[in-house]
Amino acid sequence: MNIIIRVAVCGAAGRMGREVVRAVAREDGLELVGAVDHHDLGTDAGVVAGIAPLGVVVSNDLKGTLVGTQPDVMVDFTSPAAVAENARTAIRAGVRPVIGTTGMDPKDLAELGRLSAETRVGVVVAPNFAVGAVLMMKFAEMAAKFFPAVEIIELHHDQKLDAPSGTALKTAEKISQTRGGDYRQDAVDAMTALEGVRGGSYNGGIRIHSVRLPGLVAHQEVIFGGLGQTLTLRHDSISRESFMPGVVLAVRRVIGLEEMVVGLENLIFE
Repeated sequence: MNIIIRVAVCGAAGRMGREVVRAVAREDGLELVGAVDHHDLGTDAGVVAGIAPLGVVVSNDLKGTLVGTQPDVMVDFTSPAAVAENARTAIRAGVRPVIGTTGMDPKDLAELGRLSAETRVGVVVAPNFAVGAVLMMKFAEMAAKFFPAVEIIELHHDQKLDAPSGTALKTAEKISQTRGGDYRQDAVDAMTALEGVRGGSYNGGIRIHSVRLPGLVAHQEVIFGGLGQTLTLRHDSISRESFMPGVVLAVRRVIGLEEMVVGLENLIFE
């Protein structure tokens, strides 16, 4: 007997939300049962996503939607200001959140971890659902053992609300953990004519530069430097479709979790 996973999408009228609606609609074993947003209220979520009607209208009542439709999983692509409360609402309703919204306060993330463990309701939080981006972070973690200096350049569309990106922060965290803080600082104190031109400094030694431009989707370079050589790792998401295989994987896997998992790599490389 085929098991159908019932899915609600929070942020269903947004760019990522519409992509998730399309992905759920075309995937065997997944069924869209709820759509929540503050825009396009009362409109069929399929129509909002540019596909055939799905018989699910967009509502702005998350709790009512979860109680009324009883989904197994809630996918959240909303905003840093809303995501934590959305996730708490879902967990308390017994619905497993899959969170792609970045910029969440670390205190809120820790609280969600405790709530997930207490209720045994699984949660997946991922700064990036593109499998290529996850591999890039893994390769950067490997390379960090051999190169004493590194800088990260992340590039996103001009509507992204947080900077630096969650992917850049996660990459810096993994590099820092690998080297134990033993990485090269700036060789000289540069006489900068513009404040912030050297980017932000993670843990005192990893420079992160954020670029926001129309026309971009999600891109990142990790540039390592060593004696007489450099190594550049780059990943480009040229379409939001690139995130959907990872989202679908998380939706399927969160069903079997009883705690919070942070990072798609923990589902791929386990």
